[in-house]
Amino acid sequence: MKNWLALLMILFLTSCSEVENTDTVVTNEVETDENESLESRAKRHVEASLTIPVNEKYSLKIYRANLDGDDREDAIITVNRYDFAIEEALKSNNTAKRAEVGYMGNYNYIFYYDGALNKISPPQVISSTPQAELTVKFDNITSQVYQDILIDYRIRNSSYKAIYSIRNHTPKRIFHWKNFDGLGTEQKEAYVLKFGEGTAGIQKDIYILKADFDNPESAEDLFTYSPDLRPTKEVLHHFFFVSSTDMYMTKK
Repeated sequence: MKNWLALLMILFLTSCSEVENTDTVVTNEVETDENESLESRAKRHVEASLTIPVNEKYSLKIYRANLDGDDREDAIITVNRYDFAIEEALKSNNTAKRAEVGYMGNYNYIFYYDGALNKISPPQVISSTPQAELTVKFDNITSQVYQDILIDYRIRNSSYKAIYSIRNHTPKRIFHWKNFDGLGTEQKEAYVLKFGEGTAGIQKDIYILKADFDNPESAEDLFTYSPDLRPTKEVLHHFFFVSSTDMYMTKK
C-alpha cells in the first residue's frame, strides 16, 4: 500500500503542471436548436466558453465513439489555438523566450459531448506546445461495453500519452505516461504502451515497453516531428487498474 501511495504522489507531482483535470459535470451549455449539427453547436459552444473572437483562426476537430456505455454516440472535441499563442507572445515582453520554449501554455483543449444528455461539457485544458495539435484515439481498456480516450500531446521535444475514462459525464484521467523525450538529442528515450488481459479485474493491464527511434534531420521541427517508435521486448513496468482508487497502479 505504501508503494501504491508513493506512485500516486509521483504521478500527481509529475503531471499537475501539464494537465488540468476537473470533476465538473456538464453545464453552461449554449442554447441550441435540436436539429442543429454537432459541428455547428461545438463551434458556438467552444467560442463562447473560451471567449474566442470572431476573427481568430483556430482548429476544431470532432472524434466520435461510444464513451459511456449507453446506446448514444458521444464525442471528444479538440481545440487548438496556435494563432492565439503567437499573438500573446508578440504582445508580451519576452517574445523570443516564448518562442524558444515552443509557446508552451494553455492553447490545447478538450470538450466532451454526451450523446444521451445531448450536451457539451466545459473545457479541460491540456497545457502543451501549441504547434502540435492533440491526437485522439479510442480503445476498449477499462470496459468492453464502451471505449476509453487516449490523447497524445507535446511539450517541446517530448510527447506524452494520457488515458481518460468518462466519469459523471466528464473525462477523468486514469493513466499518464511519456511517449518519448530528448528528440533531437543523444539523451533520447521512448516507451510504448501494450495492453494485456486484466489481472485485477475486467480492466486491461498496461505494460510499458522500452522503445527506440531515429532522430529527425536537423531541418525538422522538433516541436511537431513524430518519430516512428520501435518497441523492444523489454518490459519496464506493469500497471493494473485498482477500482478503489479509479486509477492504474503498480506494486513496484
